[in-house]
Amino acid sequence: MRASARRVLGWLDALENFLIALLALSLVVLAGAQIVMRLADQGLVWLDPVLRVLVLWVGLLGAVAAARHDKHINLDVIGRLLSGRPLAVARFVTMWFAAAVCLLLVKASLSLIALDRESGTTVLTGIPMWWAELILPVAFGLLAVRFLLRSWVPEQTQYP
Repeated sequence: MRASARRVLGWLDALENFLIALLALSLVVLAGAQIVMRLADQGLVWLDPVLRVLVLWVGLLGAVAAARHDKHINLDVIGRLLSGRPLAVARFVTMWFAAAVCLLLVKASLSLIALDRESGTTVLTGIPMWWAELILPVAFGLLAVRFLLRSWVPEQTQYP
C-alpha cells in the first residue's frame, strides 16, 4: 500500500506542478500586459475577471501543493505531545478527518456549480461562471485524495 501511495502522490505532484506553473505564468503575463495597456490608456475589460479566476485557480492548486509535504495549516500540538505509535495513530485520524471535510466541500462546491449552471451566471460574455468554479471540487477532491494517501505515508517521508 505504501509504495502505491507514493507512486500516486508522485504522479499528482507532477500534474500539480505543471498546472500551477502554467496558470501562474499566464497570470503574470496577462497581468503585466494589462498594466502596460493601462499605462497607454488602453486595457481589456474582460481581462480583470479572467485574472480573478486565475488567482482562484492558482490559490486552490497552491493549497493542494502545500498539502504535498504537510505544509498545510495544521496544529502541531499533537506532534509535540505524542511520539511513536500514538503519534502515527493521531496523524492517521486527523488526515482522514481532513479528507472527510474536503469531501464535504466537494459536495458543497458541486451544489454551487449546479446553482450557477441553472442561473446562467457568466464570468464573461458567453463563458459560464460554473466553468471557473470547476477548480473548487477538483481542488478539494485532490486535497481529500492527498490527505488519504498521506495518512499511509510517514510525516517526514519524501517520495519520488
